[in-house]
Amino acid sequence: MKQNFTVRQGALDGVEAFLSVAQHRSFRRAAAELGVTPSAISQAVRTLEARVGAALFLRTTRSVGLTEAGERFLARARPAFEELVAASGAARELGQRPAGLLRLTVPRSVVPILLEPLVASFCQAFPEIEVELAASEELVDLAAGGFDAGIRMGQFISPDMVAVRLTKALPFVIVGSPTYLAGRGRPQRPDDLRQHACLRLRRSSGALASWSVNDNGRSIEIAVSGPFIANDFPTLVGAAVEGVGLAQVPGPLAADAMRSGKLVPVLEQFVPMTPGVFLYYPGHRQIMPKLRAFIDHVKGRSGGSS
Repeated sequence: MKQNFTVRQGALDGVEAFLSVAQHRSFRRAAAELGVTPSAISQAVRTLEARVGAALFLRTTRSVGLTEAGERFLARARPAFEELVAASGAARELGQRPAGLLRLTVPRSVVPILLEPLVASFCQAFPEIEVELAASEELVDLAAGGFDAGIRMGQFISPDMVAVRLTKALPFVIVGSPTYLAGRGRPQRPDDLRQHACLRLRRSSGALASWSVNDNGRSIEIAVSGPFIANDFPTLVGAAVEGVGLAQVPGPLAADAMRSGKLVPVLEQFVPMTPGVFLYYPGHRQIMPKLRAFIDHVKGRSGGSS
């Protein structure tokens, strides 16, 4: 397919040679500065003049001067070229040391239990890196969203991503408030869940997630019903604390409420395990130092491995 470029291909060729000659008023000294032969500098300038469509230098056997066209070209080319050099230097710097903005997409449930302490220690260790967390339950396209990496439960990560473990495998607990259980009774078998008010999760795809239990090593999906639906686990935990119904959530999210007695685990022998939480990023992308620093920090803090 034909490409349409704002700047013609090769339009910058010869500009550095022109600027050096203009500065030194000498093809020989420009050649020495750039480490090439005078004839190479002369050829580069002639090619540039042909492309521009005007003579840029007045040449005599004793001196080199700028034409009016050369003066105008110099006035605009010099600051533009200096900006290009500066831009290259800035990009190179980010490619060589941990610095800049690190953007991560994460589910809201992960922030308080994992990322808050991890990000705090990372920011202290790498003060030149700014960390931006975009909390969303949606599985966003990292490249389209401008994210360096994402964090998700392992079962939701595409197999073409490189994954770095942040946590061990997590239990997917079923919990209810003492008030709810006093009124409805404790379920004794997974089938009993069909008679309970079960709080449900709506996935980013729009589908309602079924509940999962482990019956002697056999994974069973149960279609439950209940009066409340949310699109994130922390909201389900809050509703369960208020006695709205039973909730199935990652264990760490309900840990504080269980320790304080606000929630009680049920069907403990049937609780399934999830793969855990992972940092993920595209495998084909060059890893910038800021992301590499975060990955190494994660591994150092969690003992995780890719």
